[in-house]
Amino acid sequence: MFEWIDNLLGRHPKRVKAAVEIYTWQTCPYCIRAKLLLWWKGVEFKEYKIDGDSAARNRMAERANGRRSVPQIFINDEHIGGCDDLYSLDRQGQLDPLLAEQPA
Repeated sequence: MFEWIDNLLGRHPKRVKAAVEIYTWQTCPYCIRAKLLLWWKGVEFKEYKIDGDSAARNRMAERANGRRSVPQIFINDEHIGGCDDLYSLDRQGQLDPLLAEQPA
């Protein structure tokens, strides 16, 4: 009904096909910024809150090539990196095409 508002604001939730996962801590400002950008893009993502869970953090680090900082973001099971990496992809015009890809 208000699709024109989404278009005006640059949100394209109907174009998002990718499976997005993000490992976070609840109070991490970088996690909040990353989730805000994903929300702004209309992305429904799976969030793993790993506050105080060393086993979950180890699983994240294993998937993220040893990176232990949060957030760690995956699009279609591909490691994207953290918040700065996500925003960099967006600035370079590479995030929207990744989000439009269907998972394999």
